[in-house]
Amino acid sequence: MLSIKKYAAIDIGSNAVRLLISNIIEREGKPVKFKKNSLVRVPIRLGADVFVNQKISKENTQRMLDTMLAFKLLMKSHRVVKYKACATSAMRESANGKKIVESIKQHAGINIDIIDGEEEAAIIAATDLNTYIDESKTYLYVDVGGGSTEFTVIHEGEQITSRSFKIGTVRLLNDMVSKETWLELESWIKTNTKEYDKISVLGSGGNINKIFKISGKAMGKPLSYFYLTSYYNTLQSYSYEERISELDLNQDRADVIIPAMRIYLSAMKWSNAKNIYVPKIGLADGIIKSIYYDTVSSNTQ
Repeated sequence: MLSIKKYAAIDIGSNAVRLLISNIIEREGKPVKFKKNSLVRVPIRLGADVFVNQKISKENTQRMLDTMLAFKLLMKSHRVVKYKACATSAMRESANGKKIVESIKQHAGINIDIIDGEEEAAIIAATDLNTYIDESKTYLYVDVGGGSTEFTVIHEGEQITSRSFKIGTVRLLNDMVSKETWLELESWIKTNTKEYDKISVLGSGGNINKIFKISGKAMGKPLSYFYLTSYYNTLQSYSYEERISELDLNQDRADVIIPAMRIYLSAMKWSNAKNIYVPKIGLADGIIKSIYYDTVSSNTQ
């Protein structure tokens, strides 16, 4: 007996808004299968408003309303049965965030939960991360966003500790991360990884996924610290316009990719990791799994 249902996850980040629609395939006597059906990404940079002006602009408020209405119609067309929408640091820190969430509920019929960094890390942990890790090894999981970055130490398949820091690509672009915050992160990483002889970084986020794709590496193979440093220096030698025209990066990726690499490279340096693995999972994947396993509240479409 085969059963296929569609669930959706909406990830409202500081750099972009995403809609992931997945097929949930259940077969008698076999483990459930989660298969991505559709992914839509809209580059609404909420963090550029919030981290500078503490509120989301009228223009981006309207773009959010239009996007959520479009997502609602896409979910209807796909016959999605359950969904969950999560907003992270930009919406969380915005003075008008709750008001916008209410407007979206009224105009688009979508319920949005504003979650904190710890809940974000917990949802990401619900992904298929275990299928990517070797339980005999130690990892530092680094999920870079526009407003914050989540760090988790994983040892022998178990999560040892997690922490969210207000260091993100959009914040760094706007020069809004203090030296003290960097020092606090450095201290946290060194303190929580020093007892392990050998550690690798697991990188999550659109920027590291793009870098991995450019590298041409086979899935499951890591990128070295040397490769990442070399590519970081290459990117810095190009102007923003050249990164778009000559390196073929999207305009909303061409600027944030450099601060993202700075975060990954710092995490590798401070944990003494020589390699970074890129499992291509994130918050949206975690939301889908969390809906299925009923570890978070969800909404019917």
